[in-house]
Amino acid sequence: MFATLACWLLFTASAKQAAAQPAGGQSLTGGIAHPSYVPRSNKTSPPIDSHGGISGPELLTRKLAFNLNYVAIALILSTFLYRIIVSGVRYVRTLACLGSDRQLLFLRPNQVFAFVKKHVMDAPLFHKRHIGELKLSSAVSGGDLPTRLEFILIAGTLVTNIALSVVYIHWSEGEEVVLAELRNRTGMLALANMLPIFILSARNNPLIMLLNIPFEAFNMIHRWLGRIVVLEVMCHTICHLISMVKFSGGWARVGLSIQNNRMILGGFLGATAAIFLLMHSPSPIRHAFYETFLHLHIALVILFVVGVWIHIKGYPFLLLLKLPIIAWALDVNDPSLTTAKERGALIANEVHLFPQRAFRLASILYRNVGKRGTRASIETLPGDAIRVTLSITRPWTFRPGQHIYLYIPSIGLWTSHPFAVCWSEEEDRIDPEKGIALSKQDFLASRKTAMSLIVRRRTGFTDKLFKKAKEVPEGRATLSAFVEGPYGGHHNLGSYGTVMLFASGIGITHQVPYVRSLVTGYANNTVACRKLTLVWIIQSPEHLEWIRPWMTSILSLPSRREVLKIMLFVTRPRSTREIHSPSSTVQMFPGKPNVETLIELETTTQIGAMAVSACGAGPLADDVRSAVRKRQGERSLELVEVAFSW
Repeated sequence: MFATLACWLLFTASAKQAAAQPAGGQSLTGGIAHPSYVPRSNKTSPPIDSHGGISGPELLTRKLAFNLNYVAIALILSTFLYRIIVSGVRYVRTLACLGSDRQLLFLRPNQVFAFVKKHVMDAPLFHKRHIGELKLSSAVSGGDLPTRLEFILIAGTLVTNIALSVVYIHWSEGEEVVLAELRNRTGMLALANMLPIFILSARNNPLIMLLNIPFEAFNMIHRWLGRIVVLEVMCHTICHLISMVKFSGGWARVGLSIQNNRMILGGFLGATAAIFLLMHSPSPIRHAFYETFLHLHIALVILFVVGVWIHIKGYPFLLLLKLPIIAWALDVNDPSLTTAKERGALIANEVHLFPQRAFRLASILYRNVGKRGTRASIETLPGDAIRVTLSITRPWTFRPGQHIYLYIPSIGLWTSHPFAVCWSEEEDRIDPEKGIALSKQDFLASRKTAMSLIVRRRTGFTDKLFKKAKEVPEGRATLSAFVEGPYGGHHNLGSYGTVMLFASGIGITHQVPYVRSLVTGYANNTVACRKLTLVWIIQSPEHLEWIRPWMTSILSLPSRREVLKIMLFVTRPRSTREIHSPSSTVQMFPGKPNVETLIELETTTQIGAMAVSACGAGPLADDVRSAVRKRQGERSLELVEVAFSW
């Protein structure tokens, strides 16, 4: 709503200024089109005004395109201010709650903020469904629905673009003039929207870290903004075709202009690529053939950019196309380089301005190429799962909630696939020839980061990986690999007195690092957490083998019994004898949990502010969201939802 209001104010100011300019001549067509597009009744020299020959409608069209990006900047700044305030509150809360077992000051919520979270920020679009995918059939998924806040942003963007396309058009000037103005207006808006589309699509999108918004949310906005751009391109093209057919010689003239006119040929290529981009990207196609989709998507985007460049080459608004290309070329925010010194060590040996993919390649080589390189040890686990242990050449700093992109050339060639990091630790490897490291350089060279992933067998890459491990008699294979990242990990749960973590199936990989971090922090008195509950839903007890070595390490941590409670729900036990609780703090139950009851019981003994995190199947996440929203006005409750919408 803020973006819509701000853009409307900027547009109105531009319109009033443009309305004061004389109309007529070339101004009615915006000066963008081929000279043959100028209405026959207006083929006169364009009037000269105070803007260097740019008259009313053209001036308005150019201004609104730039104003649209000004609004995006204003929205980013307001979100950044909100993030600073929230981060400050959490930091103060952490300091105030260290060593406190009651934390009564933070138990009750701010009613205004709780109302906004309940009805806007955390609310699904309709009754309950958000992460749970819409099923078009038993085999075809229609994708998930946006939250209410995401819908407001998407709808505001759509309404703004429609308004900027049709308001202040000279509807009374005749069809030829109206078509020319609509054509130029929608073409300029499509250009203006390309900058945020390119930024939001990047893995290294700087707004992720700046605004603390997950990639999944940016990815959804990227998809919807892309659809808006395609609709604007189609409107731009249709207006051109109607104008050519009715006023400039019919369909024969259209064919000749594509063959003989460089600008029209470029527009034809760009429009064709845009239509195919829309056709091949619906959720069922994207999820069923993701690797094919990704490569085709990149090729079509390149064709679209090349076509648009040819189409508008020589015009001053080519800047609106250069900006997203520059943003892509300067995207060098590699999160795996955690210090300025590390970034400098890499950049000092390379060219300073990288295309994004070239820089990513350089950072991947820097992190993975060295003595022996990065190795991936893969072993099969019960329940069609694989444990992948990565021994990485250079040490990385890891935070809970992070994920990496994994390349294994012998399995997936150049393709990368995202996986949550379940466990990370440093390995000391002493060179027998050098002995104990005496210098800092030797010490760093002797340390390697070991990261572990749990991968559920699906189709494509994961199926090939599983079969590769099965080929080896002992069920374990070692392959050369490359790792990019880690990404994410922007949710810090250390400021909450009570933390409840829900996971189903493979979703446990996201929650285990939080359990380890919070239990360790409690023992060291560095976090506010005083109650930690992990709820894991699995189909069979054999799935416990996925994380058994790491849970053994967690259960042996000091003070673990004082803070941690684990609840295991087995939905398909083979017999009741499989269901047994090892202790009062580690309990096992048959069937599915009643999520609302569990959260209600936890809030009755809540200490301080409470965070509830969910990572797993869509129905579980939707149940958690519903239960949290019901109590957000009564207690201080924060929902942390993890959804990997790649």
